[in-house]
Amino acid sequence: MITQQLITPKSIVVVGGSEDIHKPGGKVIKNLMDGKYSGALYAVNPKSGSVQGVRSFRAAEDLPPVDLAILAIPAAACPAAVEILAKQKNTKAFIILSAGFHEENEAGAALEAQIVKTANEAGASLIGPNCIGVLTTHYTGVFTTPIPELSPAGVDFITGSGATAVFILDAAMQNGLRFSSVYSVGNSAQTGVEEVLEYMDNTYSHGTSAKVKMLYVESIHNPGKLLKHASSLVRKGARIAAIKAGSSAAGSRAASSHTGALATPDAAVDALFRKAGIIRCYSRCELVTVAGILVNQVPEGKNIAIITHAGGPAVMLTDTLSHNGINVPAIGGDKAAALLAKLFPGSSVANPIDFLATGTAAQLAHIIDACNNDFTEIDAMTVIFGSPGLARVFDVYDVISEKMKTSAKPIYPVMPTVINSREEIAAFAAKGHVTFPDEVIFGNALAKVLNNASLPAVEQTVSGAPVNYPAVRALVEQAGDGYLPPQKVQQLLDAAGIPRAGEIVAASAEEAVKAAEQLGFPVVMKVVGPVHKSDVGGVTLDIKDAASVRKEFERMIKIQDTTSILLQPMLGGIQLFAGAKREQPFGQMVLCGLGGIFVEALHDVSACLAPVSPYEAGEMIRRLRGYKILQGIRGQTPVNEQRFIDVVVRVSGLCEAAPEIAEMDLNPLLGAAGKVVAVDARIRIEK
Repeated sequence: MITQQLITPKSIVVVGGSEDIHKPGGKVIKNLMDGKYSGALYAVNPKSGSVQGVRSFRAAEDLPPVDLAILAIPAAACPAAVEILAKQKNTKAFIILSAGFHEENEAGAALEAQIVKTANEAGASLIGPNCIGVLTTHYTGVFTTPIPELSPAGVDFITGSGATAVFILDAAMQNGLRFSSVYSVGNSAQTGVEEVLEYMDNTYSHGTSAKVKMLYVESIHNPGKLLKHASSLVRKGARIAAIKAGSSAAGSRAASSHTGALATPDAAVDALFRKAGIIRCYSRCELVTVAGILVNQVPEGKNIAIITHAGGPAVMLTDTLSHNGINVPAIGGDKAAALLAKLFPGSSVANPIDFLATGTAAQLAHIIDACNNDFTEIDAMTVIFGSPGLARVFDVYDVISEKMKTSAKPIYPVMPTVINSREEIAAFAAKGHVTFPDEVIFGNALAKVLNNASLPAVEQTVSGAPVNYPAVRALVEQAGDGYLPPQKVQQLLDAAGIPRAGEIVAASAEEAVKAAEQLGFPVVMKVVGPVHKSDVGGVTLDIKDAASVRKEFERMIKIQDTTSILLQPMLGGIQLFAGAKREQPFGQMVLCGLGGIFVEALHDVSACLAPVSPYEAGEMIRRLRGYKILQGIRGQTPVNEQRFIDVVVRVSGLCEAAPEIAEMDLNPLLGAAGKVVAVDARIRIEK
């Protein structure tokens, strides 16, 4: 819940305000005063009538009405203070800096619950407890430093960790990033990352609201809300970069199917962020670099000119971009020759454009103009410029600044000499520019932004595949927990419209021979019972006569846990895979990839949270590293991509109709030019 009093309070009280600026209650008052807060500012301190020149009251009962209360008092004292302020002083916003709540013990959790109840009954915002506070363009309500420059055109930052927020702000400020707001949500007792993002979505106005959002998330409490509002913001023109920490350790768990092993919580985070249009980052430096690129301008294409006076960094950036699928196209022709004539001998305009250590500011201006006007293949420029410390380079940075203001194409300034050029970079940043100190970190971040630029501009309408919903529900409601028998799996696939190979289950050798003759030789025989059939010798291919069927039946039926034998016609094609897994709290995750043993050997899979649209299914397939195999590499027959897309969408539709499906494997699917057919399938129900 976000109230206006939290955003633009006309009055603030610091409960626990102190003269000691090394305590949270003292530092937050100092920060508010240093930030030129223009409203009425009070303190509550039982020992003094004035704190740092701010009027202080001995008890909360003595205060006048106040919009926002910042609490820096022991946890045990917080519930009573909140109740007095909410009920007697009409306080509609609370920021609780104090620790000692649910993160500590059950007694703390009870205190936290009491505070939330009071705040909710009063219709008040609650940030925290256990947080560093809130920054907006109206007040600096945190007890930490550094305090970034606050501007409506800056970045919005929501964080679940106060200490990490300090480190991220520090890194961002070194790059010249400005901030519109910072929300440290701490325990997220009432208002977490998702609720703040919801407020930003509901109040977003493109062109006036901050267009870039940064998130640091340790726990996703409501994936549906995060998805709804993040994707809404992206469709409105905002861009979001986020770190989600802590998933990989949680992903170490035993799983009984290929899908279960692959569909980890971290894979679910990836799928959620991709569906929402969030650019996922993995470090503080990467996060602030991505945000800096987004604040600047995102190019319309992937062709980058690298302009430098130092060859090494340009080569490293070229390698980084190329390895990530970003182009550094060669530049040539008459216009390139004309540009080269304006540079010192020994310069190169081939791209990277190297105008040497002796190059001048005027030459740099010529290069940028040529990239803008003459080299139409170029979509953006990176200028790498530092200083060996022999002379000041204000004139060069002034040229970059002026060209950034007028250039039709984005210009990204990489300024690696942060000590030698400290004054120049500071003057450059003071003009409102973001800088990037490391070319490789910048290159990886730029690639991440450009490779996430193909998001759908409008919301994908997903009504689910046309599955036979009554038939699916009847089958699932009759089933118990555990893996379904083959006949029930067949019926579910049929109800979902997923093509499958003909198959018959045999309980005796004679039944197996009759089944093979009915299906037509050659056939495949598989054990029913063991989960991983290949591991126990439970799959035999290309059986061509009745005697071999009888022999294989007698061998396979003796395999441990085998209850019967399944026979199918021997089919050909490229082995594919599709599946699903329920991963709470994210819901069901649909996966696809190369099938057979390659699922385990290569882990080449794509994931998407259900529901999956045909557009998303196509993107999943085209993201596969082995996509060229599906296209028919080296003369092989290609897979019918549209049929594969249809199967993935129908898997999603089956999950929508039957949320009780805990794990599902279609492995292998056999893909050919005319069809994609499920050859083996397992479905586990967990109600």
